[in-house]
Amino acid sequence: MTEKIEEKHESNPKLKKKTSLGLDENVEGALAYLLGFITGIAFLLLEKESDFVRFHAMQSTIVFLGLFIIDVILRLIPFLGWLLGILISLIGLIVWIMGMIKAYQGELYKFPIVGDIAEGQLEKMSI
Repeated sequence: MTEKIEEKHESNPKLKKKTSLGLDENVEGALAYLLGFITGIAFLLLEKESDFVRFHAMQSTIVFLGLFIIDVILRLIPFLGWLLGILISLIGLIVWIMGMIKAYQGELYKFPIVGDIAEGQLEKMSI
């Protein structure tokens, strides 16, 4: 699936493609990361045409919902859990910035492990 998305997206990199919401793909892809899984879910529900945006929205949803759940569980553990929670928050910040930058640059960047899961979920949704 990634190859299909990349082919459609890179066929003319100078041409900014509009989405079903009327925004440029790269802008909408970056916005999918803005509020973590909240905007990820919103763009999954709202965007009907752009596989590029849908991929970034799915990846955002999986990454940030997963980090949120891990963080909540870790913070229930005194001291060590709190320290690990801070580490998870820092990882989340790095992933958030990286995701927004890569999407804005028009790159279909797949995070390790999560990128393949997001791609698989999109394939299941398109059937």
